Amino acid sequence: MALKLSAIGAISGALAVIIGAFGAHGLKGLLAAGDISQRQFAAFETGADYHLIHALLLVIIGLQAAARWRAAAAICAILGMILFSGSLYIYGLTGSKIAAMITPLGGLSYIGAWGCLALYFLPKTPS
Repeated sequence: MALKLSAIGAISGALAVIIGAFGAHGLKGLLAAGDISQRQFAAFETGADYHLIHALLLVIIGLQAAARWRAAAAICAILGMILFSGSLYIYGLTGSKIAAMITPLGGLSYIGAWGCLALYFLPKTPS
């Protein structure tokens, strides 16, 4: 399962680069034409940036030994990619306010991933 998580992270990283390139090049025309706002463009870029960072986090999580906190960190990272980055992609393309309201849930998921990873790395105390 560890290598599968790392592979998922690597694939997700590749997707983040593709989506980011689309945003940087494809959305510039929409921005220039006035079809999307500067705020939508910036949100899309933020989604791609966080997506790429957390894809790398997922690769790192996948390289760790199996444990409860590692699994929780992986779940939170994947949820964050879907909820945070995904909602910003949707908002960036459509301007949907509903999508923008989902973004904080994804942010909490990203925070949860980092927190779970910290708990994984903390020394285990005997009970």
